[in-house]
Amino acid sequence: MAAATVTVPRIKLGSQGLEVSAQGLGCMGMSCAYGPPKPEPDMIKLIHHAVAAGVTFLDTSDVYGPHTNEILLGKAMQGAVREKVELATKFGITVSDDGQPQICGDPAYVRAACEGSLKRLGVNCIDLYFQHRVDKKVPIEITIGELKKLVDEGKIKYIGLSEPSSSTIRRAHAVHPITAVQIEWSLWSRDVEEDVIPTCRELGIGIVAYSPLGRGFFSSGAKMVESLSEDDFRKLIPRYQPENLDKNVQIFERVNAMAARKGCTPSQLALAWVHHQGSDVCPIPGTTKIENFNQNVGALSVKLTPEEMAELESYAAAGEVHGDRNAEIMAIIWKDSDTRPLSSWKPE
Repeated sequence: MAAATVTVPRIKLGSQGLEVSAQGLGCMGMSCAYGPPKPEPDMIKLIHHAVAAGVTFLDTSDVYGPHTNEILLGKAMQGAVREKVELATKFGITVSDDGQPQICGDPAYVRAACEGSLKRLGVNCIDLYFQHRVDKKVPIEITIGELKKLVDEGKIKYIGLSEPSSSTIRRAHAVHPITAVQIEWSLWSRDVEEDVIPTCRELGIGIVAYSPLGRGFFSSGAKMVESLSEDDFRKLIPRYQPENLDKNVQIFERVNAMAARKGCTPSQLALAWVHHQGSDVCPIPGTTKIENFNQNVGALSVKLTPEEMAELESYAAAGEVHGDRNAEIMAIIWKDSDTRPLSSWKPE
């Protein structure tokens, strides 16, 4: 299924007015985390191909590189491309000299981070600005209050949260409407369905699903893991360690068999499952290859019955998935972080 044969629909992301392509493009792997940075001309060509195909929602962050992914997107969006794109970036994670991630939601930092992203991206306004991870030390009301000022100043259009708890979403939304929440959501990462997803839907908040292909696992299973370079952080993920991978491969094999019956690829089937979660969900699979991008867009043509959805979910039921979804080094920026009460806040 080539991208040219699929019309990418548009969806309303949240209830504040933002409209995006029903599938986005996660850009992190172009610059970092998944092995060495990829050649810049090739990545710009891929981004232009995506936009021409109708995938106009581009997702990045200042920590990707750090900074180099935003610079890449800035180059790719020069000229008329910018007007065709819904641009999302993030703030909140910095990396210390010893390589440890740190979280910051302090107002002065929020403003400085936004100014830095605007400059690197070469834009006057960011369409959707996410707090990448929640700072437990700073009340969410304080962070959102500064973001609200940036909205009023025209530097960002919409506010988002990434990996928040349900209570954090409610507290933030009371200060300024939250347009979207970004979470890891895939066949084998479904814990958000219990609390976070219902909260978003109650409040009219859109859902952006990152790693909808299980960080690439549903593309080729064990073969994907075996092909990872030494500097690919996925090598640290517990689900890919030998003691867990041997069991998790059985999930992929079942998905692959069902995909063969339906005449699609396993990655298209896994991505179609996310698309079938609702019209308020926008998955953002990442890739660095045009052929893989085309395949991902082809998932929009895969139709699943309720029976097929249930069958897929049974393959990756809680007891069938072995190992955590993230590496131990990422524990500091784990999901479901609640911030301290507003009443306890004393700015330095």
